[in-house]
Amino acid sequence: MPWIMRCHVGCWRVGRVGRVARDEGAGVQASGITTGQPHAIVVMGVSGSGKTTLSTRIGAVLGCPPLEGDAFHAAASVAKMRAGEPLTDADRWPWLDRLGAAIGDAARADGVAVAACSALKRAYRERLVAASGVPLGFVLLDTAEDALARRLRARRGHYMPASLLGSQLATLERPGADECALTLDAARPVDALEADALAWIGAQGW
Repeated sequence: MPWIMRCHVGCWRVGRVGRVARDEGAGVQASGITTGQPHAIVVMGVSGSGKTTLSTRIGAVLGCPPLEGDAFHAAASVAKMRAGEPLTDADRWPWLDRLGAAIGDAARADGVAVAACSALKRAYRERLVAASGVPLGFVLLDTAEDALARRLRARRGHYMPASLLGSQLATLERPGADECALTLDAARPVDALEADALAWIGAQGW
């Protein structure tokens, strides 16, 4: 699957990728991207797509520790997923509000933030934007169901069972052409995914 660039409505302005000095008040990151205003990147996708891995790599380049969306779930929601029960929108709204607020706080403090979050529906992405109060760009990691299932079966120590993959894929609404988003094939090597994501960020001229 080739990578697809989409950046239309609601994007922020950003400079080139490169090592620059920090400039307080101008939103300049010491190890990544110059920015005109606080903003954030959200690596999204279903469970097993590699969100945590890629967000960690992007965060290392941009000089900001990634926020892990799973850490913002309520204990009751974790228990539901552990038991193989899909979450409802009523479960997700407060989770998205908590995560969005943390993304906004981190972006305003450091100029840029990176997070990993499933963000499966357009409404969820819009909720994150509203809760964060800063412009967001989304990087969707997307690939074949069988490849995702293999990853989930091999994963240890995570509460999300492989049995919930089907419900997540049924819920997934891939970003539309009017969303600020990049789609990457999650089956590709992580070095290539990182390079493409950073090139996309740096090439937007936001």
